[in-house]
Amino acid sequence: MTALTQHAEQLSTTTLLRFATAGSVDDGKSTLVGRLLHDSKSVLTDQLEAVEHASRSRGQEAPDLALLTDGLRAEREQGITIDVAYRYFATPRRRFILADTPGHVQYTRNMVTGASTAELAVVLVDARNGVVEQTRRHAAVAALLRVPHVVLAVNKMDLVDYAEPVFAAIAEEFTAYAASLGVPEITTIPISALAGDNVVEPSAHMDWYGGPTVLEHLETVPVSHDLTGCHARFPVQYVIRPQTAEHPDYRGYAGQIAAGAFRVGETVTVLPSGRPSKIAGIDALGESVDIAWAPQSVTIRLADDIDVSRGDLIAPSDDAPAVTQDVEATVCHVADQPLVVGQRVLLKHTTRTVKAIVKDIPSRLTLDDLSQHPAPGRLVANDIGRVVVRTAEPLALDAYADSRRTGSFLLIDPADGTTLTAGMAGASFAAEAETEADAADDDAEWDF
Repeated sequence: MTALTQHAEQLSTTTLLRFATAGSVDDGKSTLVGRLLHDSKSVLTDQLEAVEHASRSRGQEAPDLALLTDGLRAEREQGITIDVAYRYFATPRRRFILADTPGHVQYTRNMVTGASTAELAVVLVDARNGVVEQTRRHAAVAALLRVPHVVLAVNKMDLVDYAEPVFAAIAEEFTAYAASLGVPEITTIPISALAGDNVVEPSAHMDWYGGPTVLEHLETVPVSHDLTGCHARFPVQYVIRPQTAEHPDYRGYAGQIAAGAFRVGETVTVLPSGRPSKIAGIDALGESVDIAWAPQSVTIRLADDIDVSRGDLIAPSDDAPAVTQDVEATVCHVADQPLVVGQRVLLKHTTRTVKAIVKDIPSRLTLDDLSQHPAPGRLVANDIGRVVVRTAEPLALDAYADSRRTGSFLLIDPADGTTLTAGMAGASFAAEAETEADAADDDAEWDF
């Protein structure tokens, strides 16, 4: 067996963690990512040589590891992150997909993009500055997106003489804030990304800290990709009707299972029409199967010839979501143009896009104390608020707390196709959802 084959087999047996980094400007996100890649031996020789060359040309003696992720010319010239930089690396214990998101307030929308599929968020704080407004904004976005694990990395500890009281004060403030948002798990780690303290190797300067390094936590944090226990949902992407001599009557509905599992013979309902049928067959990779589960891409055949088209949702009849034209949600506004009451938009939910109108903007979130500013009338870029939207056609929408996949949507400008707003249906934060349900377990994890 060759070394390449052994490596491939090793990767196939390790789990995958998707995580995002966030924080305020110059908190050291890109340096942390570069240190992770460098110290975990995930950087190719030619990449490191290119970074060393670029660093020398800028008059720096040591390699600037932030250049491993800041790939845009504007990023390198300004020393900031603008776009989301995705990096893929692996250790013997786990594979990683990392999204390095920007710190500038005007690029908060990119943090929404990077964290929307993340199972863990690393929020960096400069030990000299402590928790700032952008730190709170990123914590709120992580909570809104139901990211189940949040790590607070207090960076630049070398610039505060590795003082434990500085770390303890910042950790206490952030933990209290994130807990009030309903974040189920918060881990705090003191680090120096530039010096490498507690990133991959334990620090010799902070013997008062006995917890894991950043990489150790990333390798051991429990993650679950099992979506079979969730509400089964199948958004129809394409209708297959070959109408050939070989397949004269074939009618299949192709798409990717968003959550749960489907079985041949199961009674299902097509939404929003509400028409029932049974699954006559499931085709996957050119073969018929008895069962399929998320996130497989399959073709489902129904026993009845009913009207099914792109944008419809197939769900078990005994566990179908409610159909509505009135959507109440928490949104993060990501466009430069404001969102105003009365505005006509397009609402995209899974594979379905419908016309809609913004009926009301009841409140905007104040990040300092998490209070709600009532009736703002509009949301501007990076605002987080509640909206009420009326759609022209009914939607089968889950609460975001029940399903990140079928509880999310986008509001789009019908004039030019610009994404205006990212929306999460239902209660905004986990703490609110628990209050409404009147029965939440303190240690309950969010459902993916």
